[in-house]
Amino acid sequence: MARYQKMMWMVQCAKLKNELPALDRPPFPGELGQRIFENISKAAWAEWKDHSVLLINHYGLNLADPEAQKFLTGQMEAFLFSDGAEMPEGWSAPQQGKGTPQRK
Repeated sequence: MARYQKMMWMVQCAKLKNELPALDRPPFPGELGQRIFENISKAAWAEWKDHSVLLINHYGLNLADPEAQKFLTGQMEAFLFSDGAEMPEGWSAPQQGKGTPQRK
């Protein structure tokens, strides 16, 4: 029985400025999906997914709304391909130990 090993592809990540493992496939169809596939690492994509959740929750985005989709796509491009991605206006990081239940 032949064993096939999945080959790990590497990309020069535009976000993290290092050669890192690539995504397995474009994250969505179209030109932007292909650009991300060719230039963004798995690690940077994972960072974007976490950041996108923060944006969705902070702004209460409805992803069925075309305006919300347009906003999120613009934020994604800024986050992945430029150095100037910013946190949402008025956002501050949660303080450790505050607002989270303690396990006993």
